[in-house]
Amino acid sequence: QVQLVESGGALVQPGGSLRLSCTASGFTFSRSTMYWVRQGPGKGLEWISTITFVGTAYADSVRGRFTISRDNAKNTLYLQMNSLKSEDTGVYYCAKDCRGISPPTCGSRGQGTQVTVSS
Repeated sequence: QVQLVESGGALVQPGGSLRLSCTASGFTFSRSTMYWVRQGPGKGLEWISTITFVGTAYADSVRGRFTISRDNAKNTLYLQMNSLKSEDTGVYYCAKDCRGISPPTCGSRGQGTQVTVSS
């Protein structure tokens, strides 16, 4: 079955950086469109980024600060987050089989990793 395991979340100061990772198994990762979504405290699920065979896409709130990438040899998805802001605080999930962006509905998600941006 599909398994997605995120890691890399932490407490970081505003302006700092983090790199999240997501290890995938149970499906053909290299052929799959993958997503990062997040849920802030008291908020609904928010689409952050998508990576396909032909390119990437980002939400306006993170464009220019976050970079999605993948290593198909390692079945791993990444999210490099720079210039972090307090509003980036939340649980970050990698996901597949998502539809829509506001809010996204995803067929599979990991357990999530907590990112807290605070001084």
